[in-house]
Amino acid sequence: MIQLALVGGAHIHTPAFIKTLKSRPEFAVKWVWDHDPARASKSANELGAKVVPDAGHIWADDSIKAVIICSETNRHEELVIPAAAARKHLFVEKPLGLGSSDAGRMARAIEAAKVMFHTGYFMRGIPEMRFLRDQISAGHFGTIHRLRGSTCHRGALAGWFDTEWRWMADPKQAGCGAYGDLGTHSLDLLLWLMNETPVQSCIATISNGTRRYGDCDELGEGLLQMSDGAIATLSAGWDDLANPLSLLISGTEANAAIMNDQLYFMCNKVSGANGTQPWTQLPEPIKAGFDAFLDALEGKPAALVPVKEAAYRNSVMEALYESTRSGQWTVPGNTPQ
Repeated sequence: MIQLALVGGAHIHTPAFIKTLKSRPEFAVKWVWDHDPARASKSANELGAKVVPDAGHIWADDSIKAVIICSETNRHEELVIPAAAARKHLFVEKPLGLGSSDAGRMARAIEAAKVMFHTGYFMRGIPEMRFLRDQISAGHFGTIHRLRGSTCHRGALAGWFDTEWRWMADPKQAGCGAYGDLGTHSLDLLLWLMNETPVQSCIATISNGTRRYGDCDELGEGLLQMSDGAIATLSAGWDDLANPLSLLISGTEANAAIMNDQLYFMCNKVSGANGTQPWTQLPEPIKAGFDAFLDALEGKPAALVPVKEAAYRNSVMEALYESTRSGQWTVPGNTPQ
């Protein structure tokens, strides 16, 4: 039995993680901590765990192998740093930090402690995404000139953040609004598909949309100049009824589009890839979110997100937000090595 602790239960994905934990009898959540006692009690009751009044109790407990941090983003650093120092493996819900500075400090602490890290970029496990990454790595796209990623939903239209999850529409606690919250998923995919090609500079515009959440942004569009010359656009928002076109890649030898969750693929180097019908020759899906972290704790093969990559997403997103304030192209810091 692998003993875990839940540290913070603020994130909207916490209920799904609790459901996953309850479905995996090889894990037991021993302790729960949250600065909100009522939320801590609710999570503990669901998990059959006990509440501790001080997270330090968890760091000091040698029986705890890993911690799951689902607190408000502005509390990540104060939890991640001591957890890493206590040699606890870490699942930290995305985004890692508020910006490049705190994300960088956490990444350095995690690397220094040599503990396992993962975050919630689950889209890496989608078969279409894995297929496209393999095709890019094999050179089948030729030179890629243009990419577009879009992650949108109706969260603001439907009031998802009106009550229990209201902090996620408070940039002081979340570090961002809709553009950063959802855009980080498409940003992760664009960088991952392109084998971590750095962003040379970027610019964006964001909008408060319906203003349901006051001055919190509800949507945005960004333009990224990659260091290899490719141009990427990044769309995200909470004001969309649907997200029909989630990915577009254009190269000298291939084009790809994911529309309504179906891949259309045209490639000069792949037989039958004429782009007229959905492409179905795909790899099997793999676990890439929270389940992958649990598998890794058991010693099973798992594709985890390196903490430097998670921190770099914070750097690029911070630069995108800064560009909206300055009206100028901005250079992200902390390029991963």
